[in-house]
Amino acid sequence: MAKFTADKIIVIFTVVSAALLQLIDTSIVNVSLTQMMGNLGATFEEIGWVITGYAVSNVIMITLSGWMSARFGRKYYFAASIVLFTIASVLCGTSTSVWELVVFRVIQGIGGGGLLSTAQAILIETFPKEELGLANAIYGVGVIVGPAIGPTLGGYITDNMSWQWIFFINVPFGILATILTMMYVKEPVMKPKSVKMDWLAFGLLIAAIGSLQIVLEKGQSEDWFETRYITVLAVIAAFTGMFFVYRELTKKDPMVNLRLFNNRSFATGTLFNFVLGFGLYGTTLVIPIFCQGLLGFTALQTGWIMLPGSLATAVMMPIVGVLLKRKLFHPAIYAGLGLLLFFVFSYSMGMLNTQIDHYDFFWPLIIRGFAMGLIFIPLTTISLADLEGTEIPQGTALSNMVRQLGGSIGIALITTYISIDTTKHYSYLSENITVTDPATQERVKVLTNSFMSKGFDIQSATANAYGLISRSIFGQATFLTYKDLFIDLGLFFLLLIPLLIMFRNKKKKVIKEEEIAEWTIE
Repeated sequence: MAKFTADKIIVIFTVVSAALLQLIDTSIVNVSLTQMMGNLGATFEEIGWVITGYAVSNVIMITLSGWMSARFGRKYYFAASIVLFTIASVLCGTSTSVWELVVFRVIQGIGGGGLLSTAQAILIETFPKEELGLANAIYGVGVIVGPAIGPTLGGYITDNMSWQWIFFINVPFGILATILTMMYVKEPVMKPKSVKMDWLAFGLLIAAIGSLQIVLEKGQSEDWFETRYITVLAVIAAFTGMFFVYRELTKKDPMVNLRLFNNRSFATGTLFNFVLGFGLYGTTLVIPIFCQGLLGFTALQTGWIMLPGSLATAVMMPIVGVLLKRKLFHPAIYAGLGLLLFFVFSYSMGMLNTQIDHYDFFWPLIIRGFAMGLIFIPLTTISLADLEGTEIPQGTALSNMVRQLGGSIGIALITTYISIDTTKHYSYLSENITVTDPATQERVKVLTNSFMSKGFDIQSATANAYGLISRSIFGQATFLTYKDLFIDLGLFFLLLIPLLIMFRNKKKKVIKEEEIAEWTIE
């Protein structure tokens, strides 16, 4: 049995470092948007394109990364992606206008899109199957922990330096990852394919994924289909998406190999990857907003709150990797336990009250960290286990793209849920507070006197008193909404457990005496 050599350890370090560049950058930018707005003189709408532009180009390149690896060689495409990402980071940090920054973020997204799935493909090529679970576990630590430590790092940089440094910090790590890639990552035996670019398919992909991503990013703020351009983009996404699927299924050498979904292991695992993206990115978004927007925590405090959960994931993933290597239980058993723990996390968050502090988040987020560790590795192992040769980069690209879209759709649904549910709770609470109610009158009187003592006239003081009461009601409505959201998310993940029955084990012909049948899907 092969063992982890020094070269293999360096390969793991290299691909994790490159993946972290993309993952941390995705979340680190969010906490610096306010400072960017002031420094660049941008509006809230304009600064939003800093996030959207990156997301659109990133998802498109994730989808194409399998084809790019096959066309130009995995090692060289991976190295080129790191270099492009690093150069774009420097350009982002030197931007003097918001639209200049948006352009460089789009370029950065193109580089970042080649990192995650290509890194995973490199691991699969480097490690034999008996070691792949542990290697994927170590890689998975970076995938899960990256988005969580981003807000902490971003908060520290924003508080102590300037927003430019959230981009400049990528440079030394990008240079190191490039050098290690060229020295230690080996090119697979397969020769790069001499396949011409299918420009029609490429255009359809850009139109479909780009339009869909903008709809998901901007839909809630633009009132969804009440806005003309959102409706137009949704129609474009639907039609170009259908034409793209048709073209790829009828081409001999497609850019994106959708035929991989004929493999039930890959198809089912990718479906669960979509759900994982929903839970991972959705809750990673919700918790900081909950802590900062409702409870008044700073970005740095919120980052520290989320850090223990990330460390729990870092501990759990290697353990799961070892357990998978020993084949004590079917991988779906671990995933089911993870889904159950995610329900426990969500239910615990849903039971919190307004009298909470930093410590009340500790155990729920620890449980969430364990859950993510138990879900991620088994699903990744199952979905990619049957792929061979050029199918590996194509499969990892599709899997990562689906998880990314799952996150985008999850975030869009969650933000819409929050808006609708908050309005519902606000209306209900407001109905129980009337101007004729003695308790309300007394509260208004106390607040009015307080404002008048600070120099306000009677009319302004009364208006401020009612405004303060309205904001208090809105805060309570928002808190109730988050409680509902966490409970519903937990129930959603709990209901997914029976679907794991789709994963069954099929014993294959024994090749070696010590080998045990691999897990596949019937």
